[in-house]
Amino acid sequence: MFKLLIYIQVFFFSLLIIITASCSYSNFDADNNINEVTEYPVMDPDYINVEIPPNIAPLNFIIKEQGTDYYIKIYSINEDPIEIYSRESKIKIPINQWKNILTKNTGNELAFDIYVKGDNENWKKYKSIKNSISKDPIDSHIAYRLIMPAYNYWNEIGIHQRNLENFNESPILINKITGQSCMNCHNFRGNDPDNMVLHLRAGDASGTLLVKDGKPRKINTSTDFNKAGAYPSWHPNGNQIAFSANDLILFFHAKGVARDVLDKGSDIIVYDIKKNMVTTSPQISGSERMENFPWWSPDGKYLYYSSAPGFNTYVSDVNGEGHLDYDSIRYDLMRIPYDEKNGEWGQAETILSAEKTGLTILEPRISPDGRYALVTMGRYGNFPIYLPDSDVYLIDLNTFGYRRLECNSDDSDSFHSWSSNGRWFAFASKRRDGELGRIYFSHFNENGRVGKPFLMPQEDPAFYNTFFKNYNVPELIKGPVTVSPQELARTAYDNDNMLKAQLDPKVQARIKNNELEKNKQNQDKDDHFHSQQ
Repeated sequence: MFKLLIYIQVFFFSLLIIITASCSYSNFDADNNINEVTEYPVMDPDYINVEIPPNIAPLNFIIKEQGTDYYIKIYSINEDPIEIYSRESKIKIPINQWKNILTKNTGNELAFDIYVKGDNENWKKYKSIKNSISKDPIDSHIAYRLIMPAYNYWNEIGIHQRNLENFNESPILINKITGQSCMNCHNFRGNDPDNMVLHLRAGDASGTLLVKDGKPRKINTSTDFNKAGAYPSWHPNGNQIAFSANDLILFFHAKGVARDVLDKGSDIIVYDIKKNMVTTSPQISGSERMENFPWWSPDGKYLYYSSAPGFNTYVSDVNGEGHLDYDSIRYDLMRIPYDEKNGEWGQAETILSAEKTGLTILEPRISPDGRYALVTMGRYGNFPIYLPDSDVYLIDLNTFGYRRLECNSDDSDSFHSWSSNGRWFAFASKRRDGELGRIYFSHFNENGRVGKPFLMPQEDPAFYNTFFKNYNVPELIKGPVTVSPQELARTAYDNDNMLKAQLDPKVQARIKNNELEKNKQNQDKDDHFHSQQ
């Protein structure tokens, strides 16, 4: 009986709030006391003149105009308009009404009329915002890493996923249950959440987690030839994953950008899942160059990657001391043919050189139709997230022409990923404050033109003002990852059943031949020295 009384009280209290709110706006009249202005209202996030997917969550926002009352009308050709009356400048759009209006107006314009009531009791109507509802849906989910901006808080980290059709976020794996291990390099086969790979470093959970067809296992891709792999890319056949094996260094600057990351050396390896074997080609793993960021073409016939001269090329002697010309390190975009049937490699070729662009070319991602490549370009190096001048570029793989995309800002823009239909891409940008990476989306049409980017919407439109973690490596996926964090953690600690990758005998023979050649060269030097005595 007591619980029933509580429920009744809560019901009538909620009803009273609704009635009071409704009555307080009974004085709004669209025909009277309206002063129309020609400027757009200032809103945050900026959702003005954007193309949005027909399945995106509500674009909640804050009206940054002073007022005592707010009235918002959202409408299109079909369906009743959404009308919101509020005493607060934070506007939350009812999700069911939002879904209805988007579903019934795919391909149409979506208008936002915003009215603000001033202290003088008059209403001001701002210029109508004309957004558009695309015919192209976006993948329903996105996966990303959340990490603190301060490098010494790297142990507070996790891989999360977000349902883009609503506001539900859930962890894929967080390092509170893996002994504070570092987590990075999550990747999916063709945007498929049931085929995923991610890497853990530090502690007993260290290793690579591989989820194939929804079943997790732990592998160790390190061999006598290579360190464990990073920056993975699934071959379309689902049986091979290309990795880069990196030797990274972190260093700091006295002024300007505080920290930096460089590769002292990197090679590309390919892990064969069925054979549990690591292989490679001398063309993508030679000591004379550094190879990084592998990415398969959608037909599996080419492996694209970034490549720069060997690290020692940039080391010089200055006044008897070693000097590193770190800001001269620039990567070319290359590709190498691959014969899946025979496991044979063709001749590598340069697609776009750093000499031509004057910039380093990183993170190639090939569109699902194979026509375009999205890349990140910046002044130097291989870690663009720290460089304010890094931008997303588009390369036409038919003509090899390239251009800086309109979606860029004056701050770091990088780590992009395509939607499965090739009509959207996500990327990380620090444009809001210059410090924290946020996820933005842009539409990509059949002519290679991109729409104005928009920020990933949140239920609380003020969310980004108080959320102090970076969004890293946004990966669009066609549904949720269903393997639980607990099952992934158990797999990470199951070292007894971890698969230790074997090295391809051809690569092993190459190592032995290189050692014999090196020993022979050393012996020749010794013989020459003794002959001079």
